[in-house]
Amino acid sequence: MAIQTLSILIPCFNEEKTVIDVLRMVVDAQMIHGINKEIILIDDGSSDSTPASIQNFINGNPGHLIKLITHGKNMGKGACIKSGLQQASGEVLIIQDSDMEYDASEYNKLLSPIVRGYADVVYGSRFRGSEAHRVLFFLHTMGNKILTFWSNLFTGLNLTDMETGFKMFRTDIIRQIRLKENRFGFEPEITAKISRMKNIRIYEVGISYYGRRYEEGKKIRWVDGMRAIYCVFKYNIFSRK
Repeated sequence: MAIQTLSILIPCFNEEKTVIDVLRMVVDAQMIHGINKEIILIDDGSSDSTPASIQNFINGNPGHLIKLITHGKNMGKGACIKSGLQQASGEVLIIQDSDMEYDASEYNKLLSPIVRGYADVVYGSRFRGSEAHRVLFFLHTMGNKILTFWSNLFTGLNLTDMETGFKMFRTDIIRQIRLKENRFGFEPEITAKISRMKNIRIYEVGISYYGRRYEEGKKIRWVDGMRAIYCVFKYNIFSRK
């Protein structure tokens, strides 16, 4: 598949401590085949200096294609992705968290199966391969594995990390999907819906993961896990469109 531009969607909420480091990392990432980067940041109603920091970075880096979308109030990761998708012009897009947990230098790992014509969707798995992984929460890891198990049971896929924050899609593929979830339920919803697309080719590659602790700003909580379980059942059984 010929790709000229990769759209990078970066949802942000109160990430003044990390968002500029993430932006620098994304800008510095070297792309295969001369692919251009379109960076789309979605500020989700931050109450700190996140949007001002982003705008200052944009003003100081006029040579890069960087867009800022702002939400008047906090709406959630899924809502950010829907807003960013409306502005994306690349043939392929990836979701990049704004907290330094995922390494932008690994974009090419996910891009390669798409560029070579094998894949339409690529998930970056934190549980495959031999890349660096910070050792953190046992219960969080088990929760991810349980969610992935139930998702796989219904979708028929053999993913190892359904909840990964590193997902890459052909843009025309994801635009065929009507996304409903505004928060972290996006992950099981999108997985359920792409699994039902005719002739879809889903790949998974191992990635590194530099997870952070809650005192370092990690935002996902047990209630988000409960919502994710609900969404696994909802979008695989009760609401399949």
